[in-house]
Amino acid sequence: MRAIHITSLKGPLAIEAVEVDEPAVGAESVVIDVHVAGVTFPEVSQSRGEYHLQRTLPFIPGTEVAGTVRSAPSDSGLTTGQRVAAFPGTGGYAETVAAPPTAVFPLPDNVSFHAGAALPMNYLTMHFGLVRRAQLKAGDTVLVHGAAGGVGTAAVQLAAPLDARVIAVVSEPGKIDTAKAAGADEVILADAFEDTVQELTGDRGVDIVVDPVGADRVVGSLRSLAREGRLLVIGSTGGDIAQIKIDTLMYNNLSVSGVGWGAFWREQPSYLQEQWAGLLPLLQAGELQPVIGRRFPLEQATQALLELDQRRAQGKVLLDVR
Repeated sequence: MRAIHITSLKGPLAIEAVEVDEPAVGAESVVIDVHVAGVTFPEVSQSRGEYHLQRTLPFIPGTEVAGTVRSAPSDSGLTTGQRVAAFPGTGGYAETVAAPPTAVFPLPDNVSFHAGAALPMNYLTMHFGLVRRAQLKAGDTVLVHGAAGGVGTAAVQLAAPLDARVIAVVSEPGKIDTAKAAGADEVILADAFEDTVQELTGDRGVDIVVDPVGADRVVGSLRSLAREGRLLVIGSTGGDIAQIKIDTLMYNNLSVSGVGWGAFWREQPSYLQEQWAGLLPLLQAGELQPVIGRRFPLEQATQALLELDQRRAQGKVLLDVR
């Protein structure tokens, strides 16, 4: 089968398109013929050996896919030919991948393969962050950094149907339309975002900040929180890992919550299906429509990863496999 290999830890430019054997799978796995693969920051980190889960070289990256079931365990509830999204965790940059039944999700008829491949990592991460970690409630105001990217657009789209007001932050004017398309109530630029937030909220601040950027955004995010506000730490695409002075949290009784979705569900695999059940009504009603960014053929995985690595991505970057 066609696949992408990480053969050395020299970054996106060093990955290779290869022909390899299909994965050997046991009877407990779901085998999926991949139509579309999602592109995520873990693959960028893996290409440099910077991801917290290390794998033996060479290996096929790719955490999320959409496609059709080739075979499935009889007790999985899945059938041959069924359209699904899946979170295999690795191996998704290939024509065929295997995943445990707990990480395979039936797609409604109105959800395309491209939309399906955009869902598992970003939408389930943000569902975990907003609903479980931040305890989002109707009427909250949510500030979303990196709101034109895959994680950001997912956060915007999930917060809005939960009856939150969403203020999106983007790094440049060219990304404003993407954040608006995701459903943000207001879109502001990252430069001096603190002042703009205070203007928009009447000096109250926001209830929740979603931050996949980190670095120099963190201090301003804390200053932008209202009393008992919550900062969700999703990642650090901005580069440096930010340091927080503990005493800043005492003022206004602020909370900082890490969003380690993977660490959580690995200890409780059934949680994935619970999450999907929560998203299904929104998907069927058309309330969650991932903003799709650039699409690349499988063999151009390097260019796809560079979209994220160089922070050019607007919406979800995808690989067309079939």
